[in-house]
Amino acid sequence: MQAQSKHISEDLSGSASVTQLLSDATLDLEKNITFQIFDILRELIVSVRLRPGQRLSEKEIAAALKASKTPVREAMIRLDEIRLVKIVPQSGTYVTKISINRYRTACFIRLHLEIGAVRNAASGIALQVGLQELETLLSRQTEALASEDYERFFDLDEAFHRQLFVMAGYVDAWTTARRTQFDVNRARHIRRLNRILRVPTVLEEHRAIAEAIRAGDPERAEAALRTHIGDLDHQISLLVRDERMLGFIEMPEPT
Repeated sequence: MQAQSKHISEDLSGSASVTQLLSDATLDLEKNITFQIFDILRELIVSVRLRPGQRLSEKEIAAALKASKTPVREAMIRLDEIRLVKIVPQSGTYVTKISINRYRTACFIRLHLEIGAVRNAASGIALQVGLQELETLLSRQTEALASEDYERFFDLDEAFHRQLFVMAGYVDAWTTARRTQFDVNRARHIRRLNRILRVPTVLEEHRAIAEAIRAGDPERAEAALRTHIGDLDHQISLLVRDERMLGFIEMPEPT
């Protein structure tokens, strides 16, 4: 059975315990246990069900997943390597805060990789089936907006951007970009849970990108993408000034 994690209450008023969050998680004994635990914990951290600053107990995780402590410890080390947790000797393991430096770097990587993707997609490399998939995703996003299913809208947003790389013929570049986006996605989830939403605008911006690709206009596609992602310095300014993000953000060291 594929590893799963329970969706606990979607609010930021308090942290659910690790035991609660893992109460319906299952591990497939035929597959690598460390990788499964890593995937479960990573998803919980990125979706902010495990909150920045929250302490993680290897013993509690092992008990909840009915696993030994060794694969849990190995998963923690992997999470530490990608900076989603920090292992503090003689203290414990803690979910990291959102780093402004990593956020800025992630946005830069995403912008420039996606510019290449939309320009390639609009230059005639995209097949008709690729355009049809974009239309399907836009229709599903419209449905998610109408039903106020914002978590599903977020998932479809991810699928839309991945499809740009598929149409450009560089799906591996999407995988590379996605590995840098953990802090960006955590910030997005915090905004969503605080009802800081610009979903109708996002949908219109997606439509503008799709229309430019359909028209075979790389310049217009790039412009639409830049509008969608927005000015990085402005994004950072909004992030650090938003009181609802207090406690979740790690500010850069003064230089």
